[in-house]
Amino acid sequence: MDLDALRQEYETTPLDVADVDPEPIAQIERWLARWLEVAPNEPTAVVLATVAREGRPTARNVLLRGVDAQGLTFYTSYESRKGQDLASNPQATMLFSWVPLLRQIHVGGAVHRIEPVESDAYWVTRPRASQLAAWASDQSSTLANRAALEARFAEAEARFEGVAVPRPERWGGYRLVPDTVELWQGRPNRMHDRLRYQRPPGHPDKWEIVRLSP
Repeated sequence: MDLDALRQEYETTPLDVADVDPEPIAQIERWLARWLEVAPNEPTAVVLATVAREGRPTARNVLLRGVDAQGLTFYTSYESRKGQDLASNPQATMLFSWVPLLRQIHVGGAVHRIEPVESDAYWVTRPRASQLAAWASDQSSTLANRAALEARFAEAEARFEGVAVPRPERWGGYRLVPDTVELWQGRPNRMHDRLRYQRPPGHPDKWEIVRLSP
């Protein structure tokens, strides 16, 4: 495969400090709203990168389920690989890669579990089959085969037949609280626009926006 020959010139509008919201969450929501207009398949998918206790990084797509002043929220098994990573190193990065719009957002910060009552509120909005799947899957553990997983799902169906499916104690939400947010806009000649929200030294409650070299 001649991948080196695959080149594209980026023709987009400029991105400057004056063009963005002074608050990073508001800017994320602004760009996310634009992405939702054109996104195929799972529009809320975001790459979450974590680091294991021994220092090995891992990354995977998760579904973003909340954006507000508190941070960015997603849900998973506490016993999954990402859950184990966050238990030992509660720092993570989210990467929104929106290639059709020639945009990226990079969000870094501390991650913590949300309160059980908030996880409960989200849990009841999930389809019943998704709830059963959370009981059936010991996420990230080794399976003998697909049939073993299907059998566990059938067991969960039988166990909760005729009743509401409760939230497993091992499953719930996490919230990434940003301390840096970087916007990337593809520009011609690889002279891209990069703007980073960061906390000024000594001012943990304020944001400043700086321009980075592409």
